[in-house]
Amino acid sequence: MLSSLFPLGWAHYLAGGLVIGAGVALLYVATGRLAGMSSVFSSSWSFVSARAVFRQPRWLESRAWRLQLALGLVIGAALWWLTLGPMQPLATAVPAWRLALGGLVAGFGARLAGGCTSGHGICGIGSLKLPSLLAVLTFMATGFVTAQGLAMLGAAP
Repeated sequence: MLSSLFPLGWAHYLAGGLVIGAGVALLYVATGRLAGMSSVFSSSWSFVSARAVFRQPRWLESRAWRLQLALGLVIGAALWWLTLGPMQPLATAVPAWRLALGGLVAGFGARLAGGCTSGHGICGIGSLKLPSLLAVLTFMATGFVTAQGLAMLGAAP
């Protein structure tokens, strides 16, 4: 049963989840900060954009540590790649336009929900925030309905 759900094995997913959970918990316990990625995106734009939305004090005051967090994620992924190699091929059968459209819709949803799936799902629920639980339930329900609707229309990849 597990081999059909996880043809490449499940141990690396478990290890990744434990490392992410430990990192998020350590950041929260040590600093009281939440490590949501859409916040990292918004605060990073404050370096190059003069738009008022990116010039808010919450982005300007937190952009240095958020940029360090983003760089740490990129460096960590590079180290993983260099030491263990790719765990699966870097190819997809999904057309580029669908990937771009999905990114735009997910980005819009993250801004609308006041955070992304990682921020609400990992950090928000982990710090027992009810709005994050509601956001994750909304993300999941929307994803299930959308996937089923696209499959019924024959548009699934």
